[in-house]
Amino acid sequence: MSTEESWFELDCREMRCPAPIIELARHLGDVGVGELIGVAATDVAARVDVPAWCRMREQEYAGEASAPDGVPVFLVRRLS
Repeated sequence: MSTEESWFELDCREMRCPAPIIELARHLGDVGVGELIGVAATDVAARVDVPAWCRMREQEYAGEASAPDGVPVFLVRRLS
């Protein structure tokens, strides 16, 4: 993934499992097919949960970036 590619960011800081995944599911439709949505999450489970959700929902896990405050952002490309 290009570091210059932008994404719609969900602020899921301080949310605990499964809230970040629920937010991802609720907001996937906020981006177009082919676009990225980023889940900014402090919950360590998100590092495993987001890629697993992508496999189950047939979306592309596009990797991890960092928010300006250093919080991990888990990137999902909407495929359908």
